[in-house]
Amino acid sequence: MDDIFNRLLILRSPGVGPVGYQNLVKQFGSVAAAAAAVGTDVALCDAVSREMDVAAKNSVRFISDASEYYPDMLKSVKNHPPVISVRGNIETLRRQMVGIVGTRHATAAGMRFVAELAESFAAHDIAVVSGMAMGTDTAAHRGALRAIGDMQTVAVLAGGVDYIWPAENESLYWEIVERGAVISEMPVGFVPKGPNFVQRNRWIAALTEQLILSEADLHSGSMRTADFAIGLNRRLWAVPSHPTDARSLGPNSLIARGVARLCSGVGDFFTDGVKSGTGNEKNSKNTDAENLILDAIGSVPVSESVLAEVVKKSVSEIKRDLVVLELRGLVQKQNGGYVRL
Repeated sequence: MDDIFNRLLILRSPGVGPVGYQNLVKQFGSVAAAAAAVGTDVALCDAVSREMDVAAKNSVRFISDASEYYPDMLKSVKNHPPVISVRGNIETLRRQMVGIVGTRHATAAGMRFVAELAESFAAHDIAVVSGMAMGTDTAAHRGALRAIGDMQTVAVLAGGVDYIWPAENESLYWEIVERGAVISEMPVGFVPKGPNFVQRNRWIAALTEQLILSEADLHSGSMRTADFAIGLNRRLWAVPSHPTDARSLGPNSLIARGVARLCSGVGDFFTDGVKSGTGNEKNSKNTDAENLILDAIGSVPVSESVLAEVVKKSVSEIKRDLVVLELRGLVQKQNGGYVRL
């Protein structure tokens, strides 16, 4: 822990980022010597000690780039974070990874496509990396979690690893902690600002061997992630969409420029499709009533009252069942109704 303390002491010094960190270590010859040089501020030492105490109480671990658990792909990037914090299973960070990103305002069809891709990757023991935002990110994480097993997905956060954003994804956050890993380069408890999300996007691209871009407009954060992937020589895929939809402009432009391969489905990556997992099919884990609801929901939002008429149940009973299905990642509320994921 002394080594982590020293590394954090350097990183938490005012004005010091990854570049400054490397310069200080090079200047003084070692992490310990650099920490001794900057660690004369009692308040700074106390702040680092408090951060490490909070991390320990919340089962957060710090991983330096000298650790065997530090992701190789991330480590290969110039000016990578010298220390990342991890909540969940750190073994997940040793897996091969694929990134899947896209708009927060994804269509139901787009999210269903992404979830199927993510499930297939996870079923083939490839961890799915995304940013835990609403829409595409959520579909990617939940799709990966549909596959049987653990270490299926990694969420990269712009804030501290313990700062859950957006709040609507709190249940997803804890599912990822239980069956994957949540990581961040920021201090524990840190509340993110705009530039932090841009840097988060860079690390999503850096962690992966290939990145898949789903629906995204031309000036979205997801397109920045794609740009980072191109700059890092990662293999880039884009999911084409209807040209009249603004969400198609990002991926379609990448395909047109020849910088992204056209992603048409699971068959682009695997010949056997999804090896295992529940998928979107009816199964014994759902009650008969829940399966009836799933049968009645498609890509067009269906209201609770309409579902109640179809399933022949009260609206209150339908609401209860929908909450369960939403928590399982099988349905999502959109435009006053529910769509199937």
